[in-house]
Amino acid sequence: MKALIAEYAVFNDPELAPEGAAMLRVLTRSFENCGYEVLSPEKGDFADEIRRLAPECDVGLVIAPDDILGRFTKIVEDNTRNIGCGSLNIAICSNKKHTGSILSAHGIAVPKEVSEGYRLVKRINGVDGLNMRLTFDEAGDGEFGQEYIEGEHLSVSLVGSRVTGDVCRSFSGKPPLVLSLNRQYIKMDDNKFRYGGGETPVSHPREAEIIETAIKVMNVLGCQGYTGIDVVVADRIYVVDVNSRPTTSLVGICEVMEEEIADILVESSKGNIPDGVHLNGRVSFNPKGEVTRLE
Repeated sequence: MKALIAEYAVFNDPELAPEGAAMLRVLTRSFENCGYEVLSPEKGDFADEIRRLAPECDVGLVIAPDDILGRFTKIVEDNTRNIGCGSLNIAICSNKKHTGSILSAHGIAVPKEVSEGYRLVKRINGVDGLNMRLTFDEAGDGEFGQEYIEGEHLSVSLVGSRVTGDVCRSFSGKPPLVLSLNRQYIKMDDNKFRYGGGETPVSHPREAEIIETAIKVMNVLGCQGYTGIDVVVADRIYVVDVNSRPTTSLVGICEVMEEEIADILVESSKGNIPDGVHLNGRVSFNPKGEVTRLE
């Protein structure tokens, strides 16, 4: 068996390359543990590399910035079994403004969009957090403003079963699998936000409410495969970003999870999503993928 793990940043985005390399390393190890030969793109045109490798593989997964993830995933869908989120759902999630409007229409709390005053400015498309800042200045091209919510920064890592896409015949109706609740280390320098890693798993007095919100987000947006949902816990549970792909939290989760993430992703793509996972201990992790055991 062969698996295509196509991670974009390693060869194409120096700023995100350390995080990308860490996720690629963890996924490669898990798929090899499950008996797969792992193929990954080399230097060169990323799309051409996926077209070259995908037909050889039994399954495929792409990790890339949100604004370009959809088109690369579509190539995987056309050439092998995609075990990530569907390209159409990725396109929806990649637009932060549209995602917020959809979630709000379904009663899910999101920060309000604002165009003046002191506010959070972020990209409409792309990796949330890059050049995200608090400012009075006008948003630039491809950016928009939101109210800034003070609160705890957490994320929920889930795996969705099949809803739509190239393997919709595997739809089983099972709810998303919650892997873990994670704490995010968000740092601020000169009013600019920077992701500093996190810890997993964590407990929280409002955990049930947070998980319920994350599952609702998954169902509303039709996300499949590994999805990371970022929230700020304040007077409500505010959803601030939806990552329809593996996130850095995966590095920490795989350190404490008994099950193999490769097996979970493949079986979930067939509708055989497990009822739960077993986590032993607690770890912290940084953006370079370095893990420290806390318990």
